[in-house]
Amino acid sequence: MMAIGEKIKQLAQENFEEIRAIRRHLHQHPELSFQEFETAKFIQQKLTEYGISFQANVAKTGIVAIVEGKNPSAKTIALRADMDALPIIEQNKLDYTSLNNGVMHACGHDAHTACLLGAGKILQTLKNEFEGSVKLIFQPSEEKLPGGASEMIKEGVLENPIVESIIGQHVFTPFKVGTVAFCFGNMMASTDEIYITIKGKGGHGAYPQDTKDPVMMAAQMLVAMQQVVSRTVSPFQPAVLTFGKVIANGATNIIPDEVYLEGTFRAMDETVRAEAHQKITEIATNIVSAFGGTVDVNIAKGYPVLTNNEVLTQRSYDRAVAYLGKENVIITTPRMGAEDFAFYSQKIPACFYRLGTGNPDKGIASNIHTPTFNIDENALIIGMGLMAFHAIGELSD
Repeated sequence: MMAIGEKIKQLAQENFEEIRAIRRHLHQHPELSFQEFETAKFIQQKLTEYGISFQANVAKTGIVAIVEGKNPSAKTIALRADMDALPIIEQNKLDYTSLNNGVMHACGHDAHTACLLGAGKILQTLKNEFEGSVKLIFQPSEEKLPGGASEMIKEGVLENPIVESIIGQHVFTPFKVGTVAFCFGNMMASTDEIYITIKGKGGHGAYPQDTKDPVMMAAQMLVAMQQVVSRTVSPFQPAVLTFGKVIANGATNIIPDEVYLEGTFRAMDETVRAEAHQKITEIATNIVSAFGGTVDVNIAKGYPVLTNNEVLTQRSYDRAVAYLGKENVIITTPRMGAEDFAFYSQKIPACFYRLGTGNPDKGIASNIHTPTFNIDENALIIGMGLMAFHAIGELSD
């Protein structure tokens, strides 16, 4: 594998200028979830230039390309990148700052797509040096439920030919450029969206006895719900319940008729997840009814737990050490963020790892989902090269 590794490193370096230009083009022209029409056209154009066959319009804007080596039916593995951007106003002052006002690649999906195109080009160049096939999955809507991964799976992205394993990567500024990080087993949490409407009886703030105050119902409900995690979930099973939106549209002397809340529940265990959903509904119903109100609880079930297959992750870790050196490969811990790559991990062996993109010396330290997020673009060399190295290695195992 090291001989092919050196070839990949050389090709990654040779293709860097082009892949960086691709990343910057995508960064300038971000599109929201399931609206990635121009992004998809651009990707198709590049795949055509590289001589890579593809199927477009999968799950609306997704693309599935395939690089065939010798004996292409021997084995098929997949590499995945997401394409969508976020509704964030970019504050960076760059030559390639977003031209779409209010939309920004603040989660690095421009880099993911550029790296996958780079890996695809490398694999196409080396197609006579490996057996099997590599599916390149360019996925829409990672940022918005129900998630592009679930939609692409429904449309057969893991079939025809059947995919045996899948690998993905995600940029991460807390880790410096030049490094990658792996997590064994559960890596990222499930995520569910909670929408609650409490209805009472509003009135004058001077006469609260004549109302059924939904603000006080909401306050007591929020305090009680903190016990869903602290008093019902084992400390050895991480979970988070957070409410980030509360609307009580009254005034200093007006008690409103209703209060609206939005929150999120995240867990690393499906049993904990199901029990928490039930407990959230029970607490809301019991507290509100006790004070004469009514409540509607809607829990939109989102992405499942992202579970890295232990065996595949060990192989991927070992390949990263061989490719980058052990000093540049980190073993990291689970995080309560969520990723719809989790849907793939529930279907087939999967490995999702972090690509270090931070560089404080260049002022590149902002986290994802912020208006000043950026990456050290040297990470693109590692991103495209390591993905290609993983693909060939996985086909050989």
